[in-house]
Amino acid sequence: MLTSRAMSVPGPSRQRFVDAAFGRPVDVSPVWLMRQAGRYLPEYREVRKRLAFLDLCADVPSAVEVSMQPFRRFGMDGVILFSDILIPLPPMGIEVKLDEGGPKLPTPVRTAAQVEALRGFDPTVGTAFVPAILRELKKEVAGRAAVIGFCGAPWTLATYAVEGGGSKSFQHTKTMMWREPKLLEALLGKLADAVGDYLAAQVEAGADVVQVFDSWSGELSKADYDRFARPATERLLARLPRRGEVPVIHFASGSAHLIDSYAEMASDVISVDWKLPLDEARRRACGKALQGNVDPGVLLGSPEDVKAAVRTARAAAGEGGHVVNLGHGILPPTPPENVAAFVEAARESRA
Repeated sequence: MLTSRAMSVPGPSRQRFVDAAFGRPVDVSPVWLMRQAGRYLPEYREVRKRLAFLDLCADVPSAVEVSMQPFRRFGMDGVILFSDILIPLPPMGIEVKLDEGGPKLPTPVRTAAQVEALRGFDPTVGTAFVPAILRELKKEVAGRAAVIGFCGAPWTLATYAVEGGGSKSFQHTKTMMWREPKLLEALLGKLADAVGDYLAAQVEAGADVVQVFDSWSGELSKADYDRFARPATERLLARLPRRGEVPVIHFASGSAHLIDSYAEMASDVISVDWKLPLDEARRRACGKALQGNVDPGVLLGSPEDVKAAVRTARAAAGEGGHVVNLGHGILPPTPPENVAAFVEAARESRA
């Protein structure tokens, strides 16, 4: 049961989320938080005591449970599938190890033979637990909020595959980019097709909204983004069904210099981090809806700080569709009461 709130304050709404994502009028801006299911919640930590992270992602009842935990507490307008962007890589033939130290890919993909060996897969078989989780979430949520699916963008997944994990310099990926650009394009193409089908399966399983995490595209210049990353992401988006019914959010951090490219792509919502003011993003977004852009660090302050930051973001976003969110994922030390303040401020009347 959702936490009680004053009768005058609107509760969660699936339709509010979908309408705002398509730029249609809504009573108040919808709200959710990236990484809203996670370590800041004690009930999540209890589940993690018995399951490693990747095991949790593949355990349908447990993944449904942790996906629902923040919704039960705070009543966001979106319930995001609990998973990870690297989930599609193993069925393609790329081993992934994931723990608290971050992702590790023991055999980086750096040769033509390795790229050629990568395979597409049927996401209803190779990652059958993902559509299963979404179907169960649809039952649990029962139309009260939008169920959100997601995937990683081809460029971001390629960096993990080539680097063998996270990176600060992306030296191996950029070496491939400049010395063997055709090889990188081949890798990006295979990822776009496989992950496009993976995200399409989430739509078919009932996702109301999907988000593409282009997490590391901000490491590219605009020219390099448009040459390498953008065509692969557009290839992914072209594989999605039910366009015009299921909105697509495009998220990338540290990428204010790329928003003009994002505005020309086939997504419906541009998710903006806190480094780019939302009023500037609105001018450059070519009519697309916006998502964001509160600094996750604000949620380490007081509830009053949180509410002020949300009000500022709402005011800067103006009219034209806005999903209240953070500019990146919620930080583990965040007090749950600050998440409650975040949702409360998003639901305030504009009057």
